Amino acid sequence: MNAMFSRLPRVFTALLLVALTACATHPATPATPATLPAHPVLLVSIDAFRANYMDRHLTPTLQALSDDGAHAPYMWPSFPSLTFPNHYTLVTGRVPDRNGIVNNTMRDPALGRFSLGNHAATSDGRWWAEAEPIWVTAQKHGLRTATMFWPGTEAEIHGMRPDHWIPFDDSLTSKARVDKLLSWIDEPGPKPAFETLYFDAVDHAGHEFGPESPEVNAALREVDDALAYLVAQLRQRGLYDAMNIVVVSDHGMADVPKGNIIFSDEETQLDDLDTVSYGVMATFAPREGHDPTQAVARLLGPHAHMRCYRKEDVPARLDYGKNPRVPPYLCMADVGWSIISHTDLAKRKDPMSRGEHGYDNQDPSMRALFVAHGPAFARGATVPPFQNVDVYPLLAHLLGLAPLPNDGRLENVKAALATP
Repeated sequence: MNAMFSRLPRVFTALLLVALTACATHPATPATPATLPAHPVLLVSIDAFRANYMDRHLTPTLQALSDDGAHAPYMWPSFPSLTFPNHYTLVTGRVPDRNGIVNNTMRDPALGRFSLGNHAATSDGRWWAEAEPIWVTAQKHGLRTATMFWPGTEAEIHGMRPDHWIPFDDSLTSKARVDKLLSWIDEPGPKPAFETLYFDAVDHAGHEFGPESPEVNAALREVDDALAYLVAQLRQRGLYDAMNIVVVSDHGMADVPKGNIIFSDEETQLDDLDTVSYGVMATFAPREGHDPTQAVARLLGPHAHMRCYRKEDVPARLDYGKNPRVPPYLCMADVGWSIISHTDLAKRKDPMSRGEHGYDNQDPSMRALFVAHGPAFARGATVPPFQNVDVYPLLAHLLGLAPLPNDGRLENVKAALATP
């Protein structure tokens, strides 16, 4: 190095030394994309908004976004049609079997147990590391992000967190969630290029009272009122016509009549099996030190309202069962039924849900919502039904980012775009 400097003109050598010193004392800033997105992107999730809820005419704001933008009659969720797996699919483009979030309740040999209420697990980035969400990719390219309650945003994934996020707080009303997002947008300095917003009132009402209940209708009105407030606030800031808004749901909701319960301890010998999860899908592993042969034989036999499989025998169309986090045996309840044991039912503080999801993702009751509005979208366009993995390449396109390897295709949603 010294010999190289000795052959350079003194002035040039001095300038080069200054530059090298500056590089050493000031770490490199994140790379910026060649072209920043012309319009920020807001991804909104209305948890458990079944596609045909639109037909109830209780959501005029959402209908206006659809009429003035693009929509699909419905969008298919990925299997299993559960909240965390599908929210991560929407932002990674990978089905749950390849994004690592294979269930709301799961187990990993190295990490232990994961469940929605286990904050230590949901905030541990190692659970989410099998795929990279769009907000991390955006930040790697110098874009700012603001995420209001999206599964995965409490964790540091691949060494990064969103620029703005807060721990999940179920008590925060729909309108308060909008206000929090707006407060981040209003902060001085560069604005977020990618934002998320999450509403769960419809999901809560559907579980507790069933999808056909007056309570679900009230929750639909509440969320639509929050969307109306969001639109009004964005208009006041001059942002509404400059923002691309994509509204989705993770899955639908099915009615579960009272008493439609499959008791696993009546269907097999649970003493020889370790139960990993219950619900619409129950999963099991052999219990250490036990011979599970007879229990497995009974489990895989015919049942009145559920079908059970070895993970390697799950129907190929479900694209599920290869991930190590999927237990060796799983049972799928028929639509309208749930699986639990007598012991676990006795431990419950609340009654069994009157509405459920997690069923076969091709069942009509599981169909999800897709509405898109903004300068990138055609007005009045209808997109043929598509798989929710296609949302990710759409988001990457809107942000001007090259998508990472994924299971989706932008081609499937190009009819939504003003300029395909």
